Amino acid sequence: MTAITTHSSLEPLAVLAARVGATLRERRQTVAVAESSAGGLVSAALLAIPGASAFFLGGAVVYSRRAGKALLGLVPEDMNGMRAETEPYARFIAARIRDSHRATWGICESGAAGPSGSPYGDAPGHVCVAVAGSGSGPGGGMVTASRTVETGDTDRPANMEVFARQLLQLFDETLRAPEAGAGAGINPV
Repeated sequence: MTAITTHSSLEPLAVLAARVGATLRERRQTVAVAESSAGGLVSAALLAIPGASAFFLGGAVVYSRRAGKALLGLVPEDMNGMRAETEPYARFIAARIRDSHRATWGICESGAAGPSGSPYGDAPGHVCVAVAGSGSGPGGGMVTASRTVETGDTDRPANMEVFARQLLQLFDETLRAPEAGAGAGINPV
């Protein structure tokens, strides 16, 4: 788990999005985005890049169970042994949105922006971010990465920004890892 303040040294959202977009465009890869507490900030940052249609296939704000059913076709059986705002859930949703859009990569964040905690007992400022995609190196295969972040802050807009930056930071790290997944805390499956 990573503890981070909302005034962290993370790069600005636009800088992260531009770097991710350039990498995707250069590799001719695509991404689909599932957000909850970031409320669409990740999709907006990626879509603000000129030429985003070359790599951005779509996004969804999956803020409730009803949205999960409507936007991702989730059924109760999908959630067996899992709950929102956990790394397994974020990895599952990242893979689900990747598959539903036939994208190279799927990315997801699931958290509690505040000012109060979540119905699951997570404190405000808690988020799990995840990436799921295809390895581009000689081994190929499925690549997943995830992390949990706790800001310790109840400031909803500030947490939303940190959540979006954390997701794009993890995605950028994953894209830059050898073979897009071997090492650096990235789990090739």
